[in-house]
Amino acid sequence: MKRIFGYILILISFVLISCADNGTGLDSFDIEIYTPDYAQGFVILGAEGMESSILRVINPWQGAEDVTFDVFIARDGEKAPKGFRGEVIDGDAERVVCMSSTYIAMLDAISEVERVVGVSGLGFVTNRYICENGDKVKEVGYDANINFEVMVAQQTDLVLLYGVNGASMIEGKLRELGIPFVYVGEYMEEDPLGKSEWLVAIAELVGKRDKGVEVFSEIPRKYEQIKDEVSSFGLPKPKVMINTPYGENWFMAFTSSYMARLISDAGGDYVYKKNDSNRSLPIDMEEAALLIDEADVWINVDGVSTLKELKGRFPRFADAPCVKKGEIYKSDLKRAPGGGNDFWESGVIYPDKVLSDMAKIFYPREMEDVEFTYYRKLE
Repeated sequence: MKRIFGYILILISFVLISCADNGTGLDSFDIEIYTPDYAQGFVILGAEGMESSILRVINPWQGAEDVTFDVFIARDGEKAPKGFRGEVIDGDAERVVCMSSTYIAMLDAISEVERVVGVSGLGFVTNRYICENGDKVKEVGYDANINFEVMVAQQTDLVLLYGVNGASMIEGKLRELGIPFVYVGEYMEEDPLGKSEWLVAIAELVGKRDKGVEVFSEIPRKYEQIKDEVSSFGLPKPKVMINTPYGENWFMAFTSSYMARLISDAGGDYVYKKNDSNRSLPIDMEEAALLIDEADVWINVDGVSTLKELKGRFPRFADAPCVKKGEIYKSDLKRAPGGGNDFWESGVIYPDKVLSDMAKIFYPREMEDVEFTYYRKLE
Protein backbone atom coordinates (compact mmCIF):
# COMPACT_ATOMS: atom_id res chain seq x y z
CA MET A 1 0.00 0.00 0.00
CA LYS A 2 2.82 2.37 0.93
CA ARG A 3 4.56 1.51 -2.34
CA ILE A 4 1.40 2.32 -4.35
CA PHE A 5 0.99 5.60 -2.46
CA GLY A 6 4.62 6.42 -3.22
CA TYR A 7 4.07 5.77 -6.92
CA ILE A 8 1.04 8.10 -6.86
CA LEU A 9 3.09 10.89 -5.25
CA ILE A 10 5.82 10.44 -7.86
CA LEU A 11 3.24 10.54 -10.66
CA ILE A 12 1.64 13.71 -9.28
CA SER A 13 5.06 15.33 -8.95
CA PHE A 14 5.93 14.37 -12.52
CA VAL A 15 2.69 15.89 -13.84
CA LEU A 16 3.25 19.10 -11.89
CA ILE A 17 6.83 19.41 -13.10
CA SER A 18 5.75 18.72 -16.68
CA CYS A 19 3.12 21.43 -16.47
CA ALA A 20 5.64 23.88 -15.06
CA ASP A 21 8.17 23.01 -17.75
CA ASN A 22 5.74 23.20 -20.61
CA GLY A 23 3.95 26.31 -19.42
CA THR A 24 0.45 27.43 -20.27
CA GLY A 25 -0.85 26.93 -23.78
CA LEU A 26 -0.48 29.85 -26.18
CA ASP A 27 -4.26 30.12 -26.53
CA SER A 28 -4.45 30.96 -22.80
CA PHE A 29 -2.90 34.35 -23.52
CA ASP A 30 -6.19 35.79 -24.67
CA ILE A 31 -6.61 38.60 -22.17
CA GLU A 32 -5.82 42.05 -23.54
CA ILE A 33 -4.03 43.60 -20.59
CA TYR A 34 -3.56 46.81 -22.53
CA THR A 35 -5.36 47.81 -25.70
CA PRO A 36 -4.09 51.11 -27.12
CA ASP A 37 -6.51 53.97 -27.61
CA TYR A 38 -4.47 55.60 -30.37
CA ALA A 39 -1.64 53.32 -31.53
CA GLN A 40 -2.41 50.56 -34.01
CA GLY A 41 0.86 48.67 -33.89
CA PHE A 42 0.86 46.80 -30.58
CA VAL A 43 -1.21 45.10 -27.91
CA ILE A 44 -0.23 43.57 -24.54
CA LEU A 45 -1.63 40.11 -23.77
CA GLY A 46 -1.86 38.12 -20.56
CA ALA A 47 -3.19 34.82 -19.20
CA GLU A 48 -5.34 34.07 -16.20
CA GLY A 49 -3.24 33.55 -13.07
CA MET A 50 0.10 34.44 -14.70
CA GLU A 51 2.43 37.39 -14.16
CA SER A 52 4.14 36.97 -17.54
CA SER A 53 2.88 38.81 -20.59
CA ILE A 54 3.23 38.92 -24.37
CA LEU A 55 3.90 42.14 -26.24
CA ARG A 56 2.51 41.66 -29.73
CA VAL A 57 3.81 44.05 -32.39
CA ILE A 58 1.79 44.39 -35.59
CA ASN A 59 3.16 45.40 -39.01
CA PRO A 60 6.23 47.19 -37.60
CA TRP A 61 7.78 48.34 -40.87
CA GLN A 62 6.80 49.93 -44.16
CA GLY A 63 5.11 47.52 -46.53
CA ALA A 64 4.37 44.96 -43.82
CA GLU A 65 1.09 43.11 -44.23
CA ASP A 66 -0.22 40.68 -41.62
CA VAL A 67 3.17 40.65 -39.89
CA THR A 68 3.13 40.00 -36.14
CA PHE A 69 6.10 39.86 -33.84
CA ASP A 70 5.73 38.54 -30.28
CA VAL A 71 7.98 38.86 -27.27
CA PHE A 72 7.29 36.91 -24.08
CA ILE A 73 8.29 38.63 -20.84
CA ALA A 74 8.82 35.74 -18.41
CA ARG A 75 8.12 36.60 -14.77
CA ASP A 76 8.06 34.62 -11.52
CA GLY A 77 9.87 31.70 -13.13
CA GLU A 78 7.04 31.10 -15.60
CA LYS A 79 7.83 29.48 -18.93
CA ALA A 80 6.86 30.62 -22.41
CA PRO A 81 3.60 28.96 -23.51
CA LYS A 82 3.66 25.84 -25.63
CA GLY A 83 3.80 26.75 -29.30
CA PHE A 84 5.31 30.18 -28.70
CA ARG A 85 7.78 31.09 -31.48
CA GLY A 86 8.72 34.66 -30.64
CA GLU A 87 11.47 36.22 -28.54
CA VAL A 88 11.70 35.50 -24.82
CA ILE A 89 12.99 37.90 -22.17
CA ASP A 90 13.96 36.23 -18.90
CA GLY A 91 12.38 38.72 -16.53
CA ASP A 92 11.95 42.45 -17.06
CA ALA A 93 14.70 43.91 -19.21
CA GLU A 94 17.45 45.51 -17.13
CA ARG A 95 20.17 46.25 -19.71
CA VAL A 96 18.77 47.72 -22.90
CA VAL A 97 20.31 48.75 -26.21
CA CYS A 98 18.37 51.40 -28.15
CA MET A 99 18.80 51.53 -31.92
CA SER A 100 16.84 54.81 -32.05
CA SER A 101 17.09 57.81 -29.74
CA THR A 102 13.27 57.90 -29.59
CA TYR A 103 13.37 54.74 -27.46
CA ILE A 104 15.72 56.50 -25.04
CA ALA A 105 13.13 59.25 -24.64
CA MET A 106 10.43 56.65 -23.94
CA LEU A 107 12.50 55.12 -21.14
CA ASP A 108 13.33 58.57 -19.82
CA ALA A 109 9.62 59.45 -19.73
CA ILE A 110 9.03 56.63 -17.23
CA SER A 111 12.23 57.40 -15.26
CA GLU A 112 14.01 54.24 -16.48
CA VAL A 113 16.68 55.72 -18.78
CA GLU A 114 19.43 54.28 -16.55
CA ARG A 115 18.62 50.86 -17.99
CA VAL A 116 20.15 51.98 -21.31
CA VAL A 117 23.63 50.47 -21.79
CA GLY A 118 24.07 50.98 -25.52
CA VAL A 119 22.84 53.25 -28.29
CA SER A 120 23.19 53.62 -32.02
CA GLY A 121 24.55 57.05 -32.95
CA LEU A 122 25.69 58.23 -29.52
CA GLY A 123 26.76 61.61 -30.84
CA PHE A 124 23.25 62.33 -32.11
CA VAL A 125 21.53 61.77 -28.76
CA THR A 126 20.27 64.81 -26.83
CA ASN A 127 19.25 63.03 -23.60
CA ARG A 128 21.30 64.43 -20.71
CA TYR A 129 21.82 61.14 -18.87
CA ILE A 130 23.13 59.42 -22.00
CA CYS A 131 25.43 62.33 -22.87
CA GLU A 132 26.86 62.50 -19.35
CA ASN A 133 27.42 58.76 -18.83
CA GLY A 134 29.72 57.62 -21.60
CA ASP A 135 31.40 55.24 -19.16
CA LYS A 136 28.12 53.33 -18.75
CA VAL A 137 26.44 53.80 -22.13
CA LYS A 138 28.38 52.60 -25.18
CA GLU A 139 28.14 53.19 -28.91
CA VAL A 140 27.02 50.01 -30.70
CA GLY A 141 27.27 51.31 -34.27
CA TYR A 142 24.61 51.41 -36.97
CA ASP A 143 23.48 49.95 -40.28
CA ALA A 144 26.04 47.36 -41.46
CA ASN A 145 28.62 48.43 -38.85
CA ILE A 146 27.08 47.06 -35.66
CA ASN A 147 29.58 46.21 -32.92
CA PHE A 148 28.11 43.03 -31.49
CA GLU A 149 31.10 42.60 -29.18
CA VAL A 150 30.02 45.75 -27.35
CA MET A 151 26.48 44.40 -27.00
CA VAL A 152 27.83 41.19 -25.47
CA ALA A 153 30.29 43.03 -23.21
CA GLN A 154 27.46 45.25 -21.98
CA GLN A 155 25.51 42.11 -20.99
CA THR A 156 22.57 43.28 -23.07
CA ASP A 157 19.29 41.52 -22.30
CA LEU A 158 17.13 43.37 -24.84
CA VAL A 159 17.66 45.28 -28.09
CA LEU A 160 14.99 47.75 -29.18
CA LEU A 161 15.20 48.02 -32.95
CA TYR A 162 13.24 48.96 -36.05
CA GLY A 163 12.79 47.67 -39.55
CA VAL A 164 12.74 49.69 -42.76
CA ASN A 165 10.89 47.99 -45.62
CA GLY A 166 11.52 44.66 -43.90
CA ALA A 167 13.17 42.92 -40.98
CA SER A 168 16.41 44.32 -39.59
CA MET A 169 19.63 42.91 -41.00
CA ILE A 170 20.93 42.25 -37.47
CA GLU A 171 18.16 39.80 -36.54
CA GLY A 172 20.18 36.70 -37.39
CA LYS A 173 23.27 37.71 -35.43
CA LEU A 174 21.23 38.65 -32.37
CA ARG A 175 19.58 35.23 -32.43
CA GLU A 176 22.98 33.58 -32.82
CA LEU A 177 24.22 35.48 -29.74
CA GLY A 178 21.05 34.74 -27.79
CA ILE A 179 20.20 38.42 -27.29
CA PRO A 180 16.43 39.01 -27.32
CA PHE A 181 15.08 41.86 -29.45
CA VAL A 182 11.80 43.54 -30.26
CA TYR A 183 10.64 45.79 -33.07
CA VAL A 184 9.32 49.20 -32.07
CA GLY A 185 6.95 50.51 -34.72
CA GLU A 186 6.14 53.97 -33.42
CA TYR A 187 7.36 55.56 -36.63
CA MET A 188 4.57 53.78 -38.52
CA GLU A 189 1.88 55.58 -36.52
CA GLU A 190 0.45 58.72 -38.13
CA ASP A 191 -1.61 59.78 -35.12
CA PRO A 192 0.70 61.93 -32.94
CA LEU A 193 -0.82 60.35 -29.83
CA GLY A 194 -0.37 56.91 -31.38
CA LYS A 195 3.37 57.46 -31.65
CA SER A 196 3.49 58.60 -28.04
CA GLU A 197 1.46 55.63 -26.77
CA TRP A 198 4.31 53.28 -27.67
CA LEU A 199 5.95 54.33 -24.42
CA VAL A 200 3.45 51.97 -22.73
CA ALA A 201 4.83 49.08 -24.81
CA ILE A 202 8.38 49.99 -23.79
CA ALA A 203 7.25 50.28 -20.16
CA GLU A 204 5.85 46.73 -20.34
CA LEU A 205 9.24 45.39 -21.42
CA VAL A 206 10.92 46.79 -18.31
CA GLY A 207 8.14 45.86 -15.90
CA LYS A 208 6.75 49.39 -15.51
CA ARG A 209 3.43 49.16 -17.33
CA ASP A 210 1.50 51.07 -14.66
CA LYS A 211 4.02 53.88 -14.78
CA GLY A 212 3.80 53.96 -18.57
CA VAL A 213 0.00 54.17 -18.48
CA GLU A 214 0.17 56.90 -15.84
CA VAL A 215 2.65 59.01 -17.81
CA PHE A 216 0.87 58.56 -21.13
CA SER A 217 -2.60 59.33 -19.74
CA GLU A 218 -1.60 62.95 -19.17
CA ILE A 219 -0.43 63.49 -22.75
CA PRO A 220 -3.81 63.13 -24.56
CA ARG A 221 -5.43 65.27 -21.87
CA LYS A 222 -2.96 68.11 -22.44
CA TYR A 223 -3.09 67.63 -26.21
CA GLU A 224 -6.88 67.92 -26.33
CA GLN A 225 -6.78 70.91 -24.00
CA ILE A 226 -4.51 72.81 -26.41
CA LYS A 227 -6.60 71.71 -29.39
CA ASP A 228 -9.79 72.98 -27.73
CA GLU A 229 -8.14 76.25 -26.72
CA VAL A 230 -7.04 76.95 -30.29
CA SER A 231 -10.49 76.09 -31.61
CA SER A 232 -12.03 78.57 -29.18
CA PHE A 233 -10.12 81.47 -30.75
CA GLY A 234 -12.53 81.48 -33.69
CA LEU A 235 -9.87 83.03 -35.95
CA PRO A 236 -9.03 82.35 -39.62
CA LYS A 237 -6.63 79.45 -39.99
CA PRO A 238 -3.16 80.42 -41.25
CA LYS A 239 -1.98 78.57 -44.36
CA VAL A 240 1.09 76.47 -43.56
CA MET A 241 3.94 75.42 -45.86
CA ILE A 242 6.45 72.76 -44.76
CA ASN A 243 9.97 71.54 -45.52
CA THR A 244 12.76 72.55 -47.91
CA PRO A 245 14.15 70.72 -50.96
CA TYR A 246 15.92 67.38 -50.69
CA GLY A 247 18.11 67.30 -53.77
CA GLU A 248 15.97 68.34 -56.71
CA ASN A 249 12.69 67.42 -55.05
CA TRP A 250 10.54 68.96 -52.38
CA PHE A 251 8.76 66.24 -50.42
CA MET A 252 5.31 67.06 -49.11
CA ALA A 253 3.50 65.08 -46.44
CA PHE A 254 0.16 63.44 -47.19
CA THR A 255 -3.00 64.97 -45.78
CA SER A 256 -3.51 62.34 -43.04
CA SER A 257 0.16 62.22 -42.01
CA TYR A 258 1.65 62.89 -38.60
CA MET A 259 2.74 66.40 -39.57
CA ALA A 260 -0.50 67.31 -41.34
CA ARG A 261 -2.50 66.19 -38.31
CA LEU A 262 -0.39 68.29 -35.96
CA ILE A 263 -0.86 71.33 -38.20
CA SER A 264 -4.62 70.80 -38.31
CA ASP A 265 -4.95 70.18 -34.56
CA ALA A 266 -2.92 73.34 -33.86
CA GLY A 267 -5.37 75.36 -35.93
CA GLY A 268 -3.39 75.59 -39.15
CA ASP A 269 -4.39 74.95 -42.76
CA TYR A 270 -1.89 72.68 -44.53
CA VAL A 271 -1.38 74.16 -48.01
CA TYR A 272 -0.78 70.94 -49.96
CA LYS A 273 -4.02 69.03 -50.31
CA LYS A 274 -3.27 67.00 -53.45
CA ASN A 275 -1.51 64.16 -51.63
CA ASP A 276 -4.18 61.82 -50.27
CA SER A 277 -1.91 58.76 -50.48
CA ASN A 278 -0.10 57.18 -47.53
CA ARG A 279 3.41 58.51 -48.21
CA SER A 280 5.21 61.77 -48.87
CA LEU A 281 5.38 62.78 -52.51
CA PRO A 282 7.83 65.08 -54.35
CA ILE A 283 6.82 68.31 -56.02
CA ASP A 284 8.96 70.47 -58.28
CA MET A 285 10.34 73.90 -57.39
CA GLU A 286 7.72 75.71 -59.46
CA GLU A 287 4.87 74.20 -57.51
CA ALA A 288 6.73 74.80 -54.25
CA ALA A 289 7.09 78.48 -55.14
CA LEU A 290 3.34 78.78 -55.67
CA LEU A 291 2.64 77.14 -52.32
CA ILE A 292 5.11 79.40 -50.49
CA ASP A 293 3.47 82.47 -52.04
CA GLU A 294 0.16 81.20 -50.70
CA ALA A 295 1.44 80.40 -47.20
CA ASP A 296 1.18 82.61 -44.12
CA VAL A 297 3.72 80.49 -42.23
CA TRP A 298 6.57 78.24 -43.34
CA ILE A 299 7.76 75.57 -40.88
CA ASN A 300 10.26 72.70 -40.75
CA VAL A 301 12.84 74.44 -42.93
CA ASP A 302 16.15 72.59 -43.06
CA GLY A 303 19.69 73.27 -44.23
CA VAL A 304 19.67 76.89 -43.03
CA SER A 305 20.00 78.49 -39.60
CA THR A 306 19.03 82.12 -40.21
CA LEU A 307 16.59 84.09 -42.31
CA LYS A 308 19.52 85.57 -44.22
CA GLU A 309 20.77 82.07 -45.10
CA LEU A 310 17.30 81.10 -46.28
CA LYS A 311 17.07 84.10 -48.61
CA GLY A 312 20.58 83.44 -49.88
CA ARG A 313 19.93 79.78 -50.60
CA PHE A 314 16.45 80.35 -52.06
CA PRO A 315 16.49 83.85 -53.58
CA ARG A 316 13.39 83.10 -55.65
CA PHE A 317 11.37 82.88 -52.42
CA ALA A 318 12.71 86.11 -50.88
CA ASP A 319 9.65 88.12 -51.90
CA ALA A 320 7.07 85.62 -50.67
CA PRO A 321 4.82 87.22 -48.00
CA CYS A 322 5.76 84.74 -45.26
CA VAL A 323 9.48 85.29 -45.93
CA LYS A 324 9.14 89.09 -45.95
CA LYS A 325 7.26 88.93 -42.64
CA GLY A 326 9.84 86.52 -41.20
CA GLU A 327 7.27 83.82 -40.44
CA ILE A 328 9.79 81.02 -40.91
CA TYR A 329 10.33 78.38 -38.22
CA LYS A 330 12.69 75.49 -37.63
CA SER A 331 12.32 72.64 -35.12
CA ASP A 332 15.93 72.59 -33.92
CA LEU A 333 15.80 74.49 -30.64
CA LYS A 334 17.35 71.51 -28.82
CA ARG A 335 20.17 69.84 -30.73
CA ALA A 336 22.94 67.42 -29.81
CA PRO A 337 26.62 68.25 -30.50
CA GLY A 338 26.61 65.67 -33.29
CA GLY A 339 23.54 67.14 -34.95
CA GLY A 340 20.78 65.07 -33.35
CA ASN A 341 17.46 66.84 -32.86
CA ASP A 342 15.32 66.46 -29.75
CA PHE A 343 12.25 67.12 -31.90
CA TRP A 344 12.64 63.54 -33.18
CA GLU A 345 13.67 62.24 -29.75
CA SER A 346 11.44 63.48 -26.93
CA GLY A 347 9.16 65.38 -29.33
CA VAL A 348 7.73 62.04 -30.47
CA ILE A 349 6.81 61.24 -26.86
CA TYR A 350 5.32 64.65 -26.10
CA PRO A 351 3.10 65.68 -29.03
CA ASP A 352 1.30 68.01 -26.65
CA LYS A 353 4.46 70.11 -26.43
CA VAL A 354 4.88 70.06 -30.21
CA LEU A 355 1.24 71.11 -30.57
CA SER A 356 1.79 73.94 -28.11
CA ASP A 357 4.74 75.17 -30.18
CA MET A 358 2.72 75.09 -33.37
CA ALA A 359 -0.21 76.88 -31.74
CA LYS A 360 2.18 79.62 -30.66
CA ILE A 361 3.51 79.88 -34.24
CA PHE A 362 0.01 80.10 -35.75
CA TYR A 363 -1.51 82.33 -33.05
CA PRO A 364 1.36 84.33 -31.51
CA ARG A 365 -0.80 86.93 -29.79
CA GLU A 366 -3.20 84.46 -28.22
CA MET A 367 -0.33 82.17 -27.14
CA GLU A 368 2.20 84.86 -26.20
CA ASP A 369 2.80 83.43 -22.72
CA VAL A 370 3.82 80.02 -24.13
CA GLU A 371 7.53 79.21 -24.34
CA PHE A 372 8.86 77.21 -27.29
CA THR A 373 10.11 73.69 -26.55
CA TYR A 374 11.28 72.51 -29.99
CA TYR A 375 10.70 75.29 -32.53
CA ARG A 376 12.40 78.63 -33.03
CA LYS A 377 11.82 81.52 -35.37
CA LEU A 378 14.55 82.17 -37.92
CA GLU A 379 16.12 85.56 -37.24
